[in-house]
Amino acid sequence: MFRWYRKALETLKERDPNPAKSNNVAYDVEKSIKIYQEIYDEKNEKPNSPPSTRSSSQSDMPSLSHLSTLLQLALPHVLPTVTVVSCDMREWDAPEKADIIVSELLGSFGDNELSPECLDGAQKFLKEDGISIPSSYTSYLSPLQSPKLYNEIRNCREKDKHFLAHFETPYVVYLHNKKELAPSQPLFTFSHPNKAKVIDNTRYKSLQFQITEDNVVHGFGGYFEAFLYKDIMLSIKPETHSQGMFSWFPILFPLREPVGVHQGDIMEVHFWRCTNRKNVWYEWCITAPQIISIHNPNGRAYTIGL
Repeated sequence: MFRWYRKALETLKERDPNPAKSNNVAYDVEKSIKIYQEIYDEKNEKPNSPPSTRSSSQSDMPSLSHLSTLLQLALPHVLPTVTVVSCDMREWDAPEKADIIVSELLGSFGDNELSPECLDGAQKFLKEDGISIPSSYTSYLSPLQSPKLYNEIRNCREKDKHFLAHFETPYVVYLHNKKELAPSQPLFTFSHPNKAKVIDNTRYKSLQFQITEDNVVHGFGGYFEAFLYKDIMLSIKPETHSQGMFSWFPILFPLREPVGVHQGDIMEVHFWRCTNRKNVWYEWCITAPQIISIHNPNGRAYTIGL
């Protein structure tokens, strides 16, 4: 029943929460579709972020300031198939079940804008044979050298925070003046709809990287690959980066202390995705070639609010 969705995907791949484009999809497939377009409140920006970086807790989702524009676009005589809903999708009482859920919740690390939690909560109004776009996404990590970014973070100060807190916060940033010291490796994968009997979005994994040259590791670059539908993919991973795709910058997980490495060294990193009733956060540490303590334990430096 979903053959006609494939023709629409080129429009859906454009990362723009504009109902006009959703309506164009309806016309493209020459089928009557009823579309519910949800809009969310934008998270407050983190003050005093390093000049070329942005805290990963800052969202790329549209703010309520866009609501009036969306409502104007969705007037019945303009876009008769679109209904704009201003609410949290996890709390929405949908009037009918959907054939397809298309979400724009992917962050630079795949799951760092709470896509798993939001889509798990929204799948209750997806039909049993319905599909989710994206259908899955995987985060990737690679060790990198960038004294420029390290110094920008080191020079960042906030009155009410210890200066090391900025080294326990991931940043969405255009990674320039950097050197990747090992190929990226997969970390966490999430799939939708989530058919697990007990849904648990906490994760842990350790990765071992073989260093390619003598250098210094200042942190880890984070990326994602996402499968929208079947084999249609988006990627910001360096090895498979989608051509012409610039909507997402990578994410940087800094280290408090730079680590000197030699060609052939094995660097072992441990990563956790932690959750509680109110927040989601990441923790990370290194155990080889030297031991560096856990960054952001219990979300002490930063969390993403649920």
